[in-house]
Amino acid sequence: MFQPKTIIEPFRVKVVEPLPLLDRVDRAEALQKADFNLFSVPAEKVTVDLMTDSGTSAMSQEQWAAIMRGDESYAGARSFFRFQKVLQNLTGMTHIIPTHQGRAAERILFHVAGGEGKKVPSNTHFDTTRANVENSGAEALDFVIPEGLDPQSIHPFKGNVDLVRLEQWLEVNHDDVPLFVLTVTNNSGGGQPVSLENMHGLKALLQKWEIPFFLDCARFAENAWFIHLREPGQGSRSPREISQEMFSLCDGAMMSAKKDGFGNIGGFLALKHDKWAMECRNMLILTEGFPTYGGLAGRDLDALAVGLEEVLDERYLAYRIASTEYVWRKLDEIGVPLLGPAGGHAIYLDGRRFLPAVPPGEFPGQSISVALYVEAGVRTCEIGTVMFGKTLPDGSQKPADMDLVRMAIPRRVYTQSHMDYVIEAVAYVWEGRHSMKGMKIRNEPPALRHFTCGFEPVGWNPLA
Repeated sequence: MFQPKTIIEPFRVKVVEPLPLLDRVDRAEALQKADFNLFSVPAEKVTVDLMTDSGTSAMSQEQWAAIMRGDESYAGARSFFRFQKVLQNLTGMTHIIPTHQGRAAERILFHVAGGEGKKVPSNTHFDTTRANVENSGAEALDFVIPEGLDPQSIHPFKGNVDLVRLEQWLEVNHDDVPLFVLTVTNNSGGGQPVSLENMHGLKALLQKWEIPFFLDCARFAENAWFIHLREPGQGSRSPREISQEMFSLCDGAMMSAKKDGFGNIGGFLALKHDKWAMECRNMLILTEGFPTYGGLAGRDLDALAVGLEEVLDERYLAYRIASTEYVWRKLDEIGVPLLGPAGGHAIYLDGRRFLPAVPPGEFPGQSISVALYVEAGVRTCEIGTVMFGKTLPDGSQKPADMDLVRMAIPRRVYTQSHMDYVIEAVAYVWEGRHSMKGMKIRNEPPALRHFTCGFEPVGWNPLA
């Protein structure tokens, strides 16, 4: 029987977009103008864009066909009811509240459930989730297992919650906890999955104090596929069956559908409880739009309804996870320090082992990201002390748990040859790492500083 070694994309290309192929001088100029912040580099000056997998997917022919069916009625649009039907079937939840993206869902939820004196635990909050929790006045806390903070640990479910530590903490703090947020897959921890066994244990623990269980499910299908591949007893079950069990454990869910929804925009809140749903809808009307469009065009709702079905295709998920692992494995063979094992949506370089002479307060991940862009036009994202640290009153930096560089792979966008180019680029920067040093922040906003802050190199010139 023919057993191919080559990973082929389970689709073919129908429309093409030219790639910008700038020379090094042009990239250096663009980076200088951007104050060494890759968020400020124009997309037209990026060759392979791995900054994020959010909103960057290629839509299918069925999604484009759905766009033509979009009903733009202000209230009660047919598009909403198609969207609602898909999500009610998937999540089992009564109330489906569309939003224009995931952080809008977070803002609405924590406006209702957060507030001064509240504490919101998670396996690991991502940047916008943490910011919206804290903006409400509440405190965001992380309870990922110890292996989840060790880039070199090879554990099949590094996104799992440390249930022992959480239980000890809840014994004291349960009265201050309005809900628990479980992020699947665990983005800040390297795109690592959470097991069904851990979810069941978490549910039982939260029920002890009647604490609502919420799923941040931006990459729910990837998490389900990891469960299918790695968790004993789950290999015969479909991604849909596993996903439905995940959602059945929860009281609510929020999603940036710009990830596993294959959307370029959009998100939702899904809720079981009538009271919270009423309060969230009221806030939606105030800030996003009428409950049947929530800040989205009808065509967007229709495209998401199709995408949320397509993402559960086993052929797609097998290709998605295998293609990410392909890049991880090739870099590992070269000796590039990585967070392991391979995650779902991204490959994470371990910045502290990549540049061991650069302290966390000088942002080794940012230095690596800068070098990858200057040398090869590959845009990545620092997930470390820039994103999760903070500047202390004395000017020093409070470091993050890890300093990572995320290479997030947009869905159905790049081919294996693009990924081979990325592998070559990382290998080239790795070979030249001994000449690299750190960065410092020149200016920063009070929150989510990584989006807009300015940098300058410390003791080296990456543009030379």
